[in-house]
Formats: sequence, structure tokens, C-alpha cells
Amino acid sequence: MNRVVITGFGVYSCIGKNTDEVTKSLYDGVSGIGLDKKRKEYGYRSGLTGMVDRPDLKKQLKRRQRIGLGEQGEYAYMATLEALLHARIDLDFLDNNEVGILYGNDSCAKAVIEANDVVREKRDTAMVGSGSIFQSMNSTVTMNLSTIFKLKGINFTISGACASGSHSIGMGYLLIKQGLQKQVICGGAQEVNFYAMGSFDAIGAFSTREMEPQLASRPFDRDRDGLVPSGGAATVILESLESAKKRGAKIYGEVIGYGFSSNGGHISKPDVDGPVRSLSMALEQSNIQASEVDYINAHATSTPLGDQNEARAIHEVFGSKPFVTSTKSMTGHECWMAGASEIVYSLIMMKNSFVAPNINLENPDEDSRKLNIPTKPKETEINAFLSNSFGFGGTNSSLVIRKYYP
Repeated sequence: MNRVVITGFGVYSCIGKNTDEVTKSLYDGVSGIGLDKKRKEYGYRSGLTGMVDRPDLKKQLKRRQRIGLGEQGEYAYMATLEALLHARIDLDFLDNNEVGILYGNDSCAKAVIEANDVVREKRDTAMVGSGSIFQSMNSTVTMNLSTIFKLKGINFTISGACASGSHSIGMGYLLIKQGLQKQVICGGAQEVNFYAMGSFDAIGAFSTREMEPQLASRPFDRDRDGLVPSGGAATVILESLESAKKRGAKIYGEVIGYGFSSNGGHISKPDVDGPVRSLSMALEQSNIQASEVDYINAHATSTPLGDQNEARAIHEVFGSKPFVTSTKSMTGHECWMAGASEIVYSLIMMKNSFVAPNINLENPDEDSRKLNIPTKPKETEINAFLSNSFGFGGTNSSLVIRKYYP
């Protein structure tokens, strides 16, 4: 079995458009949440969202490459560009090697709605345009990036709700571990436009703390009232240790465990048993003790039941020792992207020896009080961390990453 290492990572999010900006935001506890008036005009009960600027790609990509690239694809392109730069992988390498791509994405609302609006108005499908189909498919990110970067390895999209980005890394890890691939670009992307989140707002999933947008996402806090939607993209470059050493690549961490499970119960209500099994599997696979995990990036989205059950699951497996925070307190819930971005956020912390604060935690509830949740940045060595991602339908994913040791 091959060892699997991380040789590059990139991010484009509401707390920074690259890893340098994100590093500062994480350490300073900066929120990227704002109020989108367009959502209120459209009919949302909550106008809160992560504020993510669209990149201008006119100078970077040809028109033919841009017209099939939807919003989340643009974010993914930016994150992947940075990750490849860190990995010192150029277009010649990609063209001459079987590099794969696995990316998490579970919907493409804007492209689908806009295409149908055109058809309704013009009564002619030919007016939709040739790029629409490539923006509207769930595989939009992988189909576009594989073409832009001339990728020749594995190529498909992981659709696992809010665990999509995490599962993409887990599946990439398994492929490389078994010798089926040498390098895989993995990640997750999420569109931020108001079309994408109406159904979530409809079921009352969002915080309505609109007077204080930056205080609205409150994981583990007793007074949390719902999540805040967000998005962007994050990419990690997974590579076999042999390949990384042969290239002389810098190694940022090693993937040593991937746990997964299904709750097998309610379609939207999380439980404790499913996450416990995912956590336990990841820990068993990693061949380290629970006491060796220094930091856990919790899935905690700021929903009453979800945070409560995750806190119980973490405490059951890990007790009170490791630092636990939810970076969603700053970013909001980045949905299909979150499982990948939270690996990137945690890699940044491991690289720079600090734990980002869980902001807005003023009144811990009974379960979160049992965990070691810092509300200020903690300067500390992280030798191993775990990241949790859960999603509708009861899908669970847990990844363990540690510093690389020869």
C-alpha cells in the first residue's frame, strides 16, 4: 500500500482569495458573513450569506474555456491554480502524466434556472447557448477543469451533500493508496448565488440574526439559531509518497485515515451513532491513538441538533483532550466545498502552529462544555488533526491528516 501525501493546496473563500489571506483571517478570527439584499428581495426569510467575489478570468482563460465554466467552477479553477503552484506542477507535467481529478459538487442551480428562464421567454431552446449544458451538470467542475488542465487520470464528481468535498479527498486517498493513481486533484466547490439556497431557507435551516451578520454563525453556542450558507472552492493535491519524493515536492501533510458511514435513519436529522462510527473508522485506519489527535475541525454548522450530536460523538471517541473548533463560525457553511476547505484551513493551522478560534461562542451548551473549544487563537503544535463532514441523507466522512515523517 502506498503512503499518500499532500503536496499542494489552494482556497478561494469568503475569508480570503488565497491561502495567505485565509491564514490571516483564521488567526485573527475574521468573519466573512454579510447580508445580501438580493436574497430578501427574492423572497428569502434570511439574507445572510458568506460574501464571495467572482474572479475575473478574462485574462487567464480563453472564451471557449470560460463559457462552460459556472460560478463554482470559477472558484475551483482559482483554488486549483494555487494548489498546483504550491505543488510545483505545471501544464507540461499535467499533459505528460496521468493526473486525476475528483471534486465534490452536489448542485448547479443557477445555470439550470437561467437556461429554463430563457426557454420560457424565447420559446426556443437554441437561445440557451452552447455553454449552458456544461454549467448545469453536477459534474461541471471536473469536466471543465479536466479540459482546462488537460488531465488524463481519473475524472468524476463526488455528490455526497455537505460531505462531498471530504469524500473526494477520501476517495483520492484510496485510489493512490491502492496504486491506481499517482496524483489526484481533489476538492469541493459551492456556488454562492441566491438561486442555490432557496430550498434550505424554506425549511428554516438558516440563522435569522440579520442585524448582526458576523455574529450569526455560532457553532456550539447555546443561542445558535441556524446555519449561514456560504461557498467558494478548495483544492488539495494528493500524491503517492514515491511520486512526491521523485519530483522533489514539498510535503505539507500525510493522509493516514478515512472513515465513513451512513446514519441509516432520518433524511435530514443527524444522530450520534453514525458520526461515532465514522470517527472510529478513521482513527482505526490511521493506526494512532485518540490522544495523538491534537485538533479536530468539527462539522458543526450552528444548528441546534447537529452541533449537539456531533459534540456528543466527539466526546465519546476523543474525550476532552483535543482542541475542537468549527471554522464555520467564520466562514458559514460552505456546503459541498466544506469538507475540502476545512482540510485546507486545518493544514494552514498545522503549517503555522496555531488553532483558529471558534468565534461567537459566548454561552457553550451542556454538550459543548465537555469539549476543549478555544475562543481565541491558540499557538500550539499540531502533529495530527481530524476533520469531520456530515450531510443530508446521513452521509458521514472523517479524515485524519498528520505531519509527514520520513
